[in-house]
Amino acid sequence: MPGSTARAAVSVGLVAAGGAAGTGVRYAVESALPHTGTGWPTGTSIVNVVGSFVLGVLLEGLARRGPDTGSRRRLRLLFGVGFCGALTTYSTFALEIVESMRQGAAPLAAAYAATSIVAGLVAAGAGLATAGAVRRAPS
Repeated sequence: MPGSTARAAVSVGLVAAGGAAGTGVRYAVESALPHTGTGWPTGTSIVNVVGSFVLGVLLEGLARRGPDTGSRRRLRLLFGVGFCGALTTYSTFALEIVESMRQGAAPLAAAYAATSIVAGLVAAGAGLATAGAVRRAPS
């Protein structure tokens, strides 16, 4: 199909650009709040909760404006898949839990796992509710 390769390239470019920005923000947060292997992984907690909220706002806001086509699709790819996908990190979250358990801090690991999951769900729900409460300006 003519143009499908070009559309795919644009999609990949949008995800890559958003991913670069999200990775940069995550790096900055993790550098400012490094996890030393003991204690609460504050940086990872922040990026995961903020990313969940932003993704909720974005996806609900886009869905309320119509189907996933055109500019809405491009915004979803850039900010949802790219930025939020790179900002948040399940792999680091899982590794930090395993590290805490290996160091004999199973209660901390369990608290971190449970709190992170609940906080992420609450943040995503708050994002959906926030976007749902915003009324579209009349044209």
